[in-house]
Amino acid sequence: MSTIRNKVQLIGNAGNNPEVKNLENGKKVASFSMATNEFYKNSNGEKVQNTQWHTIVAWEKTAEIIEKFVTTGKEVAIEGKLSTRSYETNQGEKRFVTEVIANEILLLGTTNSSESDS
Repeated sequence: MSTIRNKVQLIGNAGNNPEVKNLENGKKVASFSMATNEFYKNSNGEKVQNTQWHTIVAWEKTAEIIEKFVTTGKEVAIEGKLSTRSYETNQGEKRFVTEVIANEILLLGTTNSSESDS
């Protein structure tokens, strides 16, 4: 069970084109936002869509795949782990950021745009 202590699996759509950086140490990092949707019926029986936004960060080979194939609206499956970090603003306020560090990505076949994948 120790291998599943911090494991995240998400299927959703890219909310933006990935931002890719080549760091001074030669490593590549990619990040993008991802939307996951949940549907349920409220107390009036109406179908409601709840969208959650996640920040996805990937390194090296996974970042290269994201750079080449992920665009806004592309449906992807991500497997990784949650990571929380903090930073201080210019005004001295401490902020926390939670991200999904992706170690695997599966490119799925649909997009939310009018273009078709061919």
